Amino acid sequence: MRTGQDQGHRGRWRPLRGRAAAATVAVLTLAGCGTAGSGAAVAPSRMSISSTAFIQGALPQQYTCRGAKVNPPLTWSGAPEGTKSIALIVDDSSAPITPYIYWLVFNIDPGATDIQEGSLPTGARQAQNSKGTVAYDAPCPGSNAHSYRFTVYALRRVLALPSGAPLLSVWAAIAAATIGRGRIVVTGHS
Repeated sequence: MRTGQDQGHRGRWRPLRGRAAAATVAVLTLAGCGTAGSGAAVAPSRMSISSTAFIQGALPQQYTCRGAKVNPPLTWSGAPEGTKSIALIVDDSSAPITPYIYWLVFNIDPGATDIQEGSLPTGARQAQNSKGTVAYDAPCPGSNAHSYRFTVYALRRVLALPSGAPLLSVWAAIAAATIGRGRIVVTGHS
């Protein structure tokens, strides 16, 4: 890793702009721990997430930069009692600088159990992704296989953040409010 720089998922180097320390804290928190009311770490309830689009653990080309560039359909269940909203993060754990966030959706209705292909649930908001856009940034795997994680979070509150909020602000808010989590990992390559 180059000091003070970050290689984007398409090979461009750009300044870190102070993201490294905050990202490390958020990664550790989102890796599996929520916080209790006192701030003590607790393991979130286990949720399940799946997609009929993922065949044999692979991300189909349709959902990449070489295809239709739309988000895949996802279904989840098992949100614990007390869930006030749902969030979804799509990231690449194989990127040169990890994680690379392709999509961050929050304030999904707590009764929702899916996201349809190429759409955002009514009322849900999107944060900036690692590219700096407010949309699904279709992964662009190269010749090496990448592991793409689709993680759904049950949150104890609705996040008081607008659409287009900075990635790290939303990420930290999700980490602080997580009470349930489920993840599916798929592989993508060209």
